[in-house]
Amino acid sequence: MRLLIIDDEENIRRTTSVALEAMGHEVVSAGQGAVALKQLERAHFDVAFLDLKLAGENGLELLPELLAADPRLAVVVFTAHASIETAVEAMRRGATDYIAKPFTPEQIRQILSRISKTRQLEGRVAELESRLSADTPAADLVTSEPAMQTVFDVAFKAAATPATILLLGESGTGKTILARAVHDRSAQKDNAFVTVSCPSLSRELLESELFGHAKGAFTGAVGETMGKVALADGGTLFLDEIGEMPMEIQPKLLRLLQEKEYERVGEARTRSANVRVISASNRNLEQAVQQGRFREDLFYRLNVISLQMLPLRQRLGDMRKIAGDYLRFFSVQCGKRINCFSADALEAMEQYPWPGNLRELRNVVERAVILAAGEQIERVDLPEKISRPAQAARAQGVHVGAKVTLEELENEHLAQVIRQTATMEEAAKVLGIDPATLYRKRKRLSL
Repeated sequence: MRLLIIDDEENIRRTTSVALEAMGHEVVSAGQGAVALKQLERAHFDVAFLDLKLAGENGLELLPELLAADPRLAVVVFTAHASIETAVEAMRRGATDYIAKPFTPEQIRQILSRISKTRQLEGRVAELESRLSADTPAADLVTSEPAMQTVFDVAFKAAATPATILLLGESGTGKTILARAVHDRSAQKDNAFVTVSCPSLSRELLESELFGHAKGAFTGAVGETMGKVALADGGTLFLDEIGEMPMEIQPKLLRLLQEKEYERVGEARTRSANVRVISASNRNLEQAVQQGRFREDLFYRLNVISLQMLPLRQRLGDMRKIAGDYLRFFSVQCGKRINCFSADALEAMEQYPWPGNLRELRNVVERAVILAAGEQIERVDLPEKISRPAQAARAQGVHVGAKVTLEELENEHLAQVIRQTATMEEAAKVLGIDPATLYRKRKRLSL
């Protein structure tokens, strides 16, 4: 960790620095409050050790200034035995812990261990809350497809290393699920797994979402925001649909990857974050590099380990098991006792191309469980496009001049163009719209 010692006694600063550096920490010391605040402006610190009796200064008055400069800073107060009450008051004002003088290196080691464990727990709580809010069945990364097994084997070997991983494949193929599984098998598993969806926000808001912003950095920035990079410090940052990241932000991400440094929007102070980056894209990034839409140096930095996720139509050997997992999950959630799919229903599902991949399968199974009247899913419980594809195609009748809404016509045109093109970028070019716009429309239609 990066530690800041604030004490007016040079001997205390020197001996404490030696002890902390011997433990493997990076240490900076300051003899005055003003010097300490300047250090906080220049760089990020994890913990500050603050003497409450500074020469000519009151540590209790300096404490809120330190926390205002960096709200995530853990402040540990130094105090003499006679001023324990003052230390308690400091904790009421935001200090994390206190240590009585004279102290031993072991006492400091125990305090730092408690701070580290608390931050790990906070990260895990945030991750568990995210998983619960997603309301998604537990992932089962077992496959009968050799090509998919190779993907999993490489991913889990890479998990034990700090290497960046790039997951490629169509939307809905399980890239987020695999990214979480890699995190759970990594050295970062006790810290947070933080997701950022690159196409969901404008350039300004995405930059703020990633790196945070200072108060007043832009209109509406009434307070400061930490950003997802700070939340993921010590853990994993998952960048979903990295191919949609605006060019203006890409150099800042490259700096984070290479130097572990970044700056908040509207702030000149350099901060550090040790994050493991996993990214995902349904676009052809090499083609995007050739077309000048994605930085070549960033692509090579992200592409240390590249894995291609198979679409569901190419892993039908797994479809029955995955559908069965979804069936059990939604049966419990809906309070029903549905045991299986009928042979007729399974036949229809295996003949369907699943353009929406696992995401579409999940939605289909959830709908079928809700509609099912018996103890198994019947063909009639499936959407018409799966149960009666030929009739559905004839009944749809969406074409230019038909008595349909503009929205229906647009949706059908989008679906057909996406099916006929190799990449989302090519589809966007045919449609004459921005790829990020097409991605949002496709997500809305579950294509």
